[in-house]
Amino acid sequence: MNTNRLLVGLVIALVIAFLLSSFVYKQFQKASIVKPTSTQNLVVAAVPLPLGTRLDASNLRVIQWPANQPVAGMFSRIEDVANRAIVTPLAENEAVIEGKLAPIPGTMVDVLVTGRIVSKDGGQGDVTRTILENIRVLAAGQKVQQDREGKPQTVAVITLLVTPDEASKLTMAANDGKIQLALRNTVDAKKNDPPTVLQSELFTPGGPKLAIRHSGSGKKSAAPPAPPPPYIIEVITGNKRENKSFPNTKDH
Repeated sequence: MNTNRLLVGLVIALVIAFLLSSFVYKQFQKASIVKPTSTQNLVVAAVPLPLGTRLDASNLRVIQWPANQPVAGMFSRIEDVANRAIVTPLAENEAVIEGKLAPIPGTMVDVLVTGRIVSKDGGQGDVTRTILENIRVLAAGQKVQQDREGKPQTVAVITLLVTPDEASKLTMAANDGKIQLALRNTVDAKKNDPPTVLQSELFTPGGPKLAIRHSGSGKKSAAPPAPPPPYIIEVITGNKRENKSFPNTKDH
């Protein structure tokens, strides 16, 4: 009788031990299996990129990124950001996102210049005319540079695509006048050649064709306010890049 009970107990113990060992073995198998993680493409900088760099396949690459960790404003294809410019420097392998790209690449603008002319009797007046029409903006951003006193100031940087003749006009305008850019209507691509605008026509309707300013009034004028920071236009002529600094006339 005691022998039978001992045998039954032994069998039960063996069955329980087998079940427990099977359970533990299955748990170890589950723990050792690595579940595959789904990924997605992410466009990043292939090399360090300075501000204003135009993006293309030579300075970008695509890496795999966990699909469950999306990056706000990310891109999955290089062609989606090709020919756009960055408005902040990018480190190597840093993600290219919408917030770091110039908002107006491809926009067309007209270039206006305001200068001063002198009449035959010695009077002076300002005149504004359009010197370039339907010019493509390649990039727009900002950079920090020193002013005349050596203090840092933030200036706008605009990259325009121009021909050598157009670059010469821009250079002349920078030296002898003030530059202003005007956005073009996206559906208006024709050359309009708008007429020149005289200062006298704006402020003295029906008056003389030239505003006359005579000196020697004897009154001491107040010191003019400090001019706003200039902006810079990057002129691309063939494979040559050149920065032109222009006075900022947005407050005038």
